[in-house]
Amino acid sequence: MIDVPLHRRSPDLEATGMGTIQKHIDAHVHVWTPDLANYPLTAGYERGNMQPPSFTPEQLFVHAKPAGVGRVVLIQMSYYGYDNRYMLDMIDQYPGIFAGVAVINDQTDRPQDEMRSLKKRGVVGFRLVTLGLDSDNWFQSRGLRAMWKCGSEEQLAMSMLSDSDALPSIDRMCERFPETPVVVDHLARIGADGKIRERDIQQLCRLARHKQTFVKVSAFYALGKKQPPYRDLVPAIRQVFDAFGPQRLMWASDCPFQLQPGHSYQESVDLVTKHLDFATAEEKEWILTQTAERLFFSR
Repeated sequence: MIDVPLHRRSPDLEATGMGTIQKHIDAHVHVWTPDLANYPLTAGYERGNMQPPSFTPEQLFVHAKPAGVGRVVLIQMSYYGYDNRYMLDMIDQYPGIFAGVAVINDQTDRPQDEMRSLKKRGVVGFRLVTLGLDSDNWFQSRGLRAMWKCGSEEQLAMSMLSDSDALPSIDRMCERFPETPVVVDHLARIGADGKIRERDIQQLCRLARHKQTFVKVSAFYALGKKQPPYRDLVPAIRQVFDAFGPQRLMWASDCPFQLQPGHSYQESVDLVTKHLDFATAEEKEWILTQTAERLFFSR
């Protein structure tokens, strides 16, 4: 279980200009660079696919600092495929500021070897994407089972980008590997088609019985009415909150995509700070800081 005391390097706040009052953690950000010579794109992507053309840590800090965010979990961007070097280099460049969620080939014979190697570089989890897949069959693969087993042994999170239709398969994997930390991204994308269905919320809440399962309250720009201040999402968040408790929820922006026209970084933070009226200040602090801190920054 994730109940270890917090031991971490002090953030290099001066290097980022973050200062000392930016304490919140953004649990989901993608970064990339226009420097394709040193960080080439994976097959199937070209420079024109990069929108915006650049989103470096420095560009992130412009939005994060005023919103009170001082640490960030970087999620490997699909533009780079299995080449996690840019993310790893940014972790090294800004000690204590970033943790990383990498992407590796889950169909190799021994993915656990790469998982353990990347853990030494500041990687705290691995992203698994079920979108467009037959999740029942996919989860039966030897490589996936090896990853979940290693996640249990090393306390490395399985970060799931999934729609609600994959939740039953995730549920079964959680039953099989109860000590593996599992993070469901973006409220399982419930409401991505504009409709928040009660059966989908209930399926997500069913995962709460697995004590190592967490949910990101994130990507508000893409859910429900897709309009700030996103208050239409509050009833669904309340149900998830009641099921998991604040200690297993974490806020995230999903930048840079949160920064599309008509949306802002601060509006994403404000949904938690100003519109979750059912939560106390202490409970909001878990969602904004402490849950992600314990799970991702307690190494």
